[in-house]
Amino acid sequence: MTTYLIDASPYIFRAHFSMPSSLVDPEGRPAGATYGFASFLLKLLAQEQPSHLAVAFDGSLTSSFRNELYPGYKANREAPPNELVSQLASCRQVAECLGMATFIDDSHEADDLIGSLLALVSGTGQKSVIVTSDKDLAQLVSEGVTLLDFARETRYSIPEVEEKFGVRPDQMVDLLALAGDSVDNIPGVRGIGSKTAVALLQAFGDLETLYERLSKVEELPIRGASSVRAKLENGRDMAFLSKELATIHCQIPMQASLEDLTYRGADRQCVEALFQELGFERIRQRIKHWQ
Repeated sequence: MTTYLIDASPYIFRAHFSMPSSLVDPEGRPAGATYGFASFLLKLLAQEQPSHLAVAFDGSLTSSFRNELYPGYKANREAPPNELVSQLASCRQVAECLGMATFIDDSHEADDLIGSLLALVSGTGQKSVIVTSDKDLAQLVSEGVTLLDFARETRYSIPEVEEKFGVRPDQMVDLLALAGDSVDNIPGVRGIGSKTAVALLQAFGDLETLYERLSKVEELPIRGASSVRAKLENGRDMAFLSKELATIHCQIPMQASLEDLTYRGADRQCVEALFQELGFERIRQRIKHWQ
């Protein structure tokens, strides 16, 4: 048995920007993101046939508790379109009507919810698949956990993470701490790029050991080793702050058990009412598993 933990936001955004703007509900309100998200969920169900399933939503698309640590976190992003924001509630309703357990939190991100659900599942011996296109979640990959980038049809276990990023999954937060992340506006250490960060982590293992043995950096066969050491010295505080920003919290109290994540199929009454309200017709024919 395998538990699938879905990061909703990337697929809602993808649906919104790939579906025609002419797709509206009977009241003329935008419905493309909802339709595309529903289509994605149905395709996932048909292809993967999960025994257990949960969908994690972001309570806010623009802020989280991390902004209290660093106000600039994700501050470089444009505000999401109103047409998309207006469909977030219906996207969650679709997931629930299809029989999926959903989770959302006002201060924690979907990543943190997935990490905490993973901690819940890992004690049961089940394998887990994280469905996302967000590289940050690669830090959770382990022997029993893989990452599925569904749109690109790409799966990452430990070797694939190492091949793609140059570091082990457990080193991903250290990579982001050093090189930063322009997508989430995590600063990292000024002047340290991903190639140098990978070389440092291959030599020292993690951020803490790197700073404990900082004098040894100049002995490494990397270009400008002495200047790299100076940059690390100057960026120490930002490096550790960046690591804190990049680290997924896996200890959020979850009012759920593995039994709650069991996939039993779609709720016919719920689907009929919601899909009629949204004006979805043919897509109902794709639902194969009913409660």
